Amino acid sequence: MKIMVTGGAGFIGSNIVDACIGRGHSVLVVDDLSMGRKENVHPAAEFVQLDIRSARLREIFHSRKLDAVIHHAAQMDVRKSVEDPANDADVNILGTLNLLQNCVAEGVGKFIFASTGGAIYGDQETFPAAEDHPLRPISPYGVSKLSIEKYLHYYHVTWGLQYIVLRYANVYGPRQNAHGEAGVVAIFTSKMLAGLQPVINGDGAQTRDYVFVSDVVNANLLALEASRPDVFNIGTGIETNVNELFRHLRDLAAPGCPENHGPAKKGEQMRSVIDSSRAQRLLGWTPRVTLMDGLRRTVEHFRLEKNP
Repeated sequence: MKIMVTGGAGFIGSNIVDACIGRGHSVLVVDDLSMGRKENVHPAAEFVQLDIRSARLREIFHSRKLDAVIHHAAQMDVRKSVEDPANDADVNILGTLNLLQNCVAEGVGKFIFASTGGAIYGDQETFPAAEDHPLRPISPYGVSKLSIEKYLHYYHVTWGLQYIVLRYANVYGPRQNAHGEAGVVAIFTSKMLAGLQPVINGDGAQTRDYVFVSDVVNANLLALEASRPDVFNIGTGIETNVNELFRHLRDLAAPGCPENHGPAKKGEQMRSVIDSSRAQRLLGWTPRVTLMDGLRRTVEHFRLEKNP
């Protein structure tokens, strides 16, 4: 297959590119490098530095004859979306619509969309949340992801575009951006390895569902083979609070590092965990990497980057 991966120089996207090339696919990476790194791009992939809002996309779609788009380029900072909802909508909604219009114009067969399994549900009523949980996002970022899910249904019904939505839990692993809002594993790890003090927001009781990047990559590969549109949660179904996460990373990266708490972040969701049984049943996907194994592999990667 000829596959475009947007955001393919970033954390999750670059890992997906590697796997697609390993499967024998031809890959075109489109990334503006606002967050991604050129060195993450597989040497066998074609790379185009471009914003997904650009009119140049039409020329690229027309000349490449793509079979599928795996879409990970996004404004992904929840706090920035609150500060500037218009920019969030411009990148995440209008940028994605630019991709979708080109998919329709050039007959692209499949669109895989990286959505969110945390922000899209808002404050959960049930734990873990399944795909039919009420969708009540409390940030512009969550609203933009939900909007694209609705647009995908429209493009399928009206234009026949096949799609898969993957609602990710908190993804972590090698190449994660230590400066990203959603990268608590990377933030803690990089600070510990540098001899700096990580700060836990609030009492550290807030929970998240941490899923390793290789499991997310596998979900995307399976989505390429799916025969009909669908929406899947991609997570472990296991809650881990920030204090537990800190202690696991401390044992691996900086034994003896004190546990330091700072002010709580206003409006932070206290519990987030998703049910992925639908993906296991219909997509054939299951998480394979345990939290401890994933954290160990992540710390090893950051240690090698620091001391190559």
